[in-house]
Amino acid sequence: MSVELQLLGEVVARVDGRVVDLGPARQRCVLVALAVDAPRLVPADRLVERVWGVNTPRRGRETLYSYISRLRQALSGADVLEVVSRSGGYALLVDQPTLVVDLHRFHDLRARAREQTDDARAARLLTEALRLWRGPALTGVDGQWAEAARDGLERERLAALHDLADVRLRLGQGGDLVAELAMRANEHPLDERIGGQYLLALHQAGRTADALDHYRHLRDRLVDELGTDPGTDLQGLHRRILTADPALTTTTAGADRPPATPLQLPAAPGVFTGRGSELAELDRILGDAVQDGDSGADFRAAQGAVSGNSPSAGATAVISAIGGTGGIGKTWLALAWANRWSERFPDGQLFVDLRGFSPAGEPMAPDDAVRGFLDALGVAPDRMPADPNARAARYRSLVADRRMLIVLDNAASADQVVPLLPGSATCTVLVTSRNRLTGLVARHGAHPLHLDVLTDVESRQLLVARLGEARVAAEEPAVAELIALCGGFPLALGVVAARAAAEPRLPLADTVGELREFGLDALNDTDPTANPSTVLSWSLRGLSDRQRRVFALLGIAPGPDIDLHAATSLTGLSPRNTRTVLRGLADASLIIHTPGGRYLMHDLVRDYATVIAHENLAEPVRQAALERVEDSYRYTAHTAAHHLEPHRPPIRLDPPVPGTHPRPLPDYQDALTWLDSHHPHLLAAQHTAATHRRHHVVWHLAWTLHTYHLRRGHRHDELAVWQAAADAADHLPDPTTHTYTHRLLGRAHAALGRHEQAIGHLNQALVLAEHHNDPTQQALTHFTFTWAWEQRGDYRRALDHARHALDLFRTLNLPVWEAEAFNALGWCAARLGEYDTARDHCQASLALHHRLHDPDGRAGSLDSLGFIEHHTGHHRQAIDHYQQAITLGRTLGDTTRVATTLDRLGHPHTALGRHDQARTAWQEALELYRQHGREADAERVQRQLDDLDTTIDIDPHDTG
Repeated sequence: MSVELQLLGEVVARVDGRVVDLGPARQRCVLVALAVDAPRLVPADRLVERVWGVNTPRRGRETLYSYISRLRQALSGADVLEVVSRSGGYALLVDQPTLVVDLHRFHDLRARAREQTDDARAARLLTEALRLWRGPALTGVDGQWAEAARDGLERERLAALHDLADVRLRLGQGGDLVAELAMRANEHPLDERIGGQYLLALHQAGRTADALDHYRHLRDRLVDELGTDPGTDLQGLHRRILTADPALTTTTAGADRPPATPLQLPAAPGVFTGRGSELAELDRILGDAVQDGDSGADFRAAQGAVSGNSPSAGATAVISAIGGTGGIGKTWLALAWANRWSERFPDGQLFVDLRGFSPAGEPMAPDDAVRGFLDALGVAPDRMPADPNARAARYRSLVADRRMLIVLDNAASADQVVPLLPGSATCTVLVTSRNRLTGLVARHGAHPLHLDVLTDVESRQLLVARLGEARVAAEEPAVAELIALCGGFPLALGVVAARAAAEPRLPLADTVGELREFGLDALNDTDPTANPSTVLSWSLRGLSDRQRRVFALLGIAPGPDIDLHAATSLTGLSPRNTRTVLRGLADASLIIHTPGGRYLMHDLVRDYATVIAHENLAEPVRQAALERVEDSYRYTAHTAAHHLEPHRPPIRLDPPVPGTHPRPLPDYQDALTWLDSHHPHLLAAQHTAATHRRHHVVWHLAWTLHTYHLRRGHRHDELAVWQAAADAADHLPDPTTHTYTHRLLGRAHAALGRHEQAIGHLNQALVLAEHHNDPTQQALTHFTFTWAWEQRGDYRRALDHARHALDLFRTLNLPVWEAEAFNALGWCAARLGEYDTARDHCQASLALHHRLHDPDGRAGSLDSLGFIEHHTGHHRQAIDHYQQAITLGRTLGDTTRVATTLDRLGHPHTALGRHDQARTAWQEALELYRQHGREADAERVQRQLDDLDTTIDIDPHDTG
């Protein structure tokens, strides 16, 4: 909480920037009378005397109690400022009075200045103390005591002014003081101290004759009006001026002129939008969310609170390190925040572009930056220390105890930044860098703030700020695609917006078309700082050859991101070396280390990496890397597929290429989790393999994904991978691949309701299986025919194919598939109303699956039995079968089966009048259907739910 009690000017109390109503003048006087002695006790009689003096009313004590009560209420929100009663009086309890009450801060700064042996530091402390004054003290408070206190405080202010003048004169700054001291000497013509200061200032300004002339006037006036000669100090100064004592114009040994107040901040960004959470985080880190109206002391106190030290404790500066890739808006954010709070740094703001990543080439040497800062702080060239370490020490001395903001932009490394860090907690440092600067965080307590891309809302706000709401609203579809193509990258959005603003008649759709067709190249600009490719290229300068090669390879890796196993295969390095390189690229903000051990590139960064890969890496190098990573995915997926369906007939697998690192998957759950996480990578790997005509990889990836697609409801992906496999199969010698492909293409078409295509592919599969005398494929094709005709609703044909499949499975001694065929026979019979036959077949299937420890088959048989029991009026048995099937399906992660069985479970619940249970089942089924894209099923279940809402609960007789 920010709290301020202002006495050196109008008496004002603020809590979190809000002015507190302190009531009438005498009530304010009560607070002031307590504040000047805080936190010491003020006896009640003395308090009454201070408030009313000799004019104390009869009921003075009672009125005082009333004032105290009102003040407590007014200050109730300020937990560090409290009026408390003590034996015989009252006290104002203040947490850190020198930070809350400006008067105590003034006294503290004066005391510290008097203790200083360094005149430059003493000058800074006195300057800070005098800045606390905002006019005559205790304004708005009446009474004799207040008037006397006001006069005393004014004398203290003048004494501080005199002390500051003495210090600055010792530092040789008389030339800067002539005008100020001339006015003061005119106001106090008989004050020998002021007169001596004015003499010395004139002499140091090179106006010795004027100094001697003023001494004569001052001496004459003292004689005429006071009948006395000047004192010995003034006479001694006069003699030293006459003899041109060189010490009068030489600065104190080892000291500098009081530093200038540099104002080096570049202008705030012309258009700044979004980044609300990041600005709030900087407020928290650097100023504890400073509010408008807070005093500099409050802001400084907040800094001390964040760093864990009081400002005077000699702690290091509060530092925030803003990181992120090139073009993400680090400088944009830093300057927006710095300009927003610049007035909170009255001693100045320093700024330097350290050129860590810039067209200028090599990063700036830290000593060059120190020299620039010393120059800005008023150090003359002839007083610049010769040794770099001495220059850095001089810089730290000049900024010590000053409230300054230091912005170190575009840093290359922590080593470049450390010599520029002040040693004082009163300073605030903002560092921006594409590198993470972990050394700065570890050694100097910097607070890291990593910038990500803008959200879609923030991106739109940026375009509106540049182009106007009307134009953006008029081209909303193009704007939405433009935002998606730029991916929230501020530099890309800025370039596009600038071009659109320069060509207002050109539709945004044209720009979108260029981006869609040419990608990063469409953003190229003659200004290197506005060219994303050029800006990103500067990040590569500090990388090793190995890091640059891996960066390029990551650009062509299949999938949206990559994990360590796949990256190890891609790079051809050991896991340890791969991890080291990836960490280095993450530290350089070229990739992002995401939860789960994955590494991600922004789309535009990836586009640039792809360009680098094709320009700098030989085609055999790229090809070998892709083969390794494809095989890593392929062999890991093969292991996963075996866990999901261990009874599936195996296929022959060639050895992986050297350097491949498949991931071990010890059990079913690991396999399913890995497939869920890497499904996009497997689809991308198949596409990449197809592009490079690795036909066996394309076909094998389709095979490995089949069971996963069925269980997770990826119907469209299943069709796509088998269509790619069909093209690949034309180039493979094994005829089984053709049979397999047509069979599973047929099933994929059937799942999407494309019956003609499904039957066509299945007929081709059956012809090929018979032609090559492959009874296993014949049996599997008949079984798939069963399912395809079921989808069409022709259960007679389905039943015929199920019988053919059962006979062949028995002949081939494939008991799991025999059990599946029994269940298919039972299901078809049930759909034809032959429930007794159906029950016999499904129970036989369940028993066989149970003996073979096949949970997937058991779930299917239980689902069929649930259907049979429901349609024969045994609703409780139906529910039991369905619930067992759902439990098995959930264990297997088979959301396709779970959705279907939940759909069926609702009906026996409804038959029993259990509408709440039915609703729960159907709502979950509806959600899963929608996730799987099964819109027709989803619409049907929604109608069931709607009908359920209009049904009156009943409890019919249950024949079960």
